[in-house]
Amino acid sequence: MKLFSAKKKSTADATVQTSLSSTNSHPFYSLDSYSPYSEKQLELYSSLREAVPVIDAAISKLIRLIGTFTVECEQKDAQKALERFLSNVQVNNCSYGVMNFIYTYFDQLLTYGTAVSEIVLSNDRKSIRALYNASLKDVELRRSKNNLGVSVCVKNHDGTLREAKFQELIFVGLLNPVPGTVQGTSILKGLPFVSSILLKIFNTIGVNFERIGNVRFAVTYKPPENSHVSTKQRVQEIATQWSKAMRDKTQVCDFVSVGDVSVKVIGADNQVLSCDIEIRHLLEQIVSKLCIPPFLLGLSWSSTERMSSQQADILTSELEYYRTLINPLITKICSCFLRLNGYSDEFSINWSNISLQDETELAQARLYNAQAKQIESTLAEVKD
Repeated sequence: MKLFSAKKKSTADATVQTSLSSTNSHPFYSLDSYSPYSEKQLELYSSLREAVPVIDAAISKLIRLIGTFTVECEQKDAQKALERFLSNVQVNNCSYGVMNFIYTYFDQLLTYGTAVSEIVLSNDRKSIRALYNASLKDVELRRSKNNLGVSVCVKNHDGTLREAKFQELIFVGLLNPVPGTVQGTSILKGLPFVSSILLKIFNTIGVNFERIGNVRFAVTYKPPENSHVSTKQRVQEIATQWSKAMRDKTQVCDFVSVGDVSVKVIGADNQVLSCDIEIRHLLEQIVSKLCIPPFLLGLSWSSTERMSSQQADILTSELEYYRTLINPLITKICSCFLRLNGYSDEFSINWSNISLQDETELAQARLYNAQAKQIESTLAEVKD
């Protein structure tokens, strides 16, 4: 049943507001009040995920563990239409399904602390054409005059800014926002210093193994006291023949010399420093900041079964918190779809249980409750 009448058709094309635009503005528009997000900071967090595999793996695990959701409506026809829309809606350029949109949004939210997304309407403005995840490099967030709202400004090619026309179609998500600003806090904040030390250790290990694998030799020649041959001439001849023997890698070459000549491997007497403890300490700092149990990242640190269970409970609470940050975005999308199609926007969001362990515990709890009720009813019959 349709609750709203159709509006006048529009001939304007459907466009994405938060993509890089070429619209010109006055040259000092960028000096207006807004909270910029440094592009260097964005590159820093992206480089952290690329340089330290543990960080990238932890964020990927959090995205996968967030789970899926279903939406329940009071009207059956609205329920079917909404389910069909959430499964087939276009996301960005070549993806489909609202979960792909949520995963990209959540990835951006964790990495940068700020995520901007947009609902793109069709040409006639009667339905949702697609869902779009905006790049933070293309937009700037500006506080409203009363400091209680956020407006999204789009960057032009000349560096100026213009305010997006339909702000109600854009959603801004902030993770642990800084008071007084419209900028979120990345989950990677505090890790650049620790990660830089870890990368220095890894780089040093690579250099040491490169030196050990590509062996350097020290050839020492001690000329005899009563030698009639020039020492310089003899050294040049030894150096030439040694270089020739080292360059020929297709076959084994022998080096023959006359006189007191000794050959030693450079660095063979030195012991490579052990850095297992230092790497372990640095990884502990990184894992504690990302709130991921070590065993999920393949780190076989000593832990008891009880400790692993407690870590899983902590992770569950973290994921429940992240779901509360995603719920407003889902509500905005579903409400917009239902209203555009003339349905009531009353619905509920039901998230799936986070893990199979939760399913087992819930089933066991239901079993215990059923057994308790059965025992209570049996005792009541006996008393009667």
